[in-house]
Amino acid sequence: MSLILCIETGTDICSVGLAKDGELVSLRESAEGRDHARRVAVFADELLRENGIAPGQLDAVAVGKGPGSYTGLRIGVSFAKGLCYGLGVPLVSVGSLDALTEVAREDHEAGILSVDAWDRAVLCPMVDARRMEVYAQVFDAAGRPLSEVSAEVVGPESFAAFRTPEHPFVIFGNGARKCLDVLPDALFAEVAPSARGLARPAQRALDEGRTEDIAYFEPFYLKDFVVTASKKRLF
Repeated sequence: MSLILCIETGTDICSVGLAKDGELVSLRESAEGRDHARRVAVFADELLRENGIAPGQLDAVAVGKGPGSYTGLRIGVSFAKGLCYGLGVPLVSVGSLDALTEVAREDHEAGILSVDAWDRAVLCPMVDARRMEVYAQVFDAAGRPLSEVSAEVVGPESFAAFRTPEHPFVIFGNGARKCLDVLPDALFAEVAPSARGLARPAQRALDEGRTEDIAYFEPFYLKDFVVTASKKRLF
């Protein structure tokens, strides 16, 4: 039996889940703004307490590695690394777009998400990167990647190779809705980032020994963080 604490903080949603043998047991989430630094440890403590699990019983900690919000990713990864150091357990990372795709697939399995010709669908999770840019990747309905992760300024020709009549092009995530006007043939699905999308991929990674070096692991930002001067006059 494997117990994995799953952490996803790469967007406005702060999400922490507890998984047993790849299946979600409990979940805590908040979409009330970027308050991740305060909430993530509280959520983790609540999950362990309500399930009667001591921190030392965890077999691993999994974290969404990005791409996503620079600050959000730093908070989640730093907290996950600190737990792993303190508990002496492995760190597992899962691509945030992979995890978002897993949420969509689970929603379809549960009958929450309905898409005609699902088996032929092309899935495109999108994480908002401001203005008309998104972090995106294309997957098939089985969750296999069909493209690399990219920072895409979305226009009428974006993802053209995957938008065909034979394959429903399904977009979701917090960057998807703003793309509907420029991708009129896309199908929009209400699917939000969640730690529950880490449960199965994290278990597979742990079983296969794909863990991270805690000392050197860094989030996958995709783009460099640029510091800009504040326009506010402080004096």
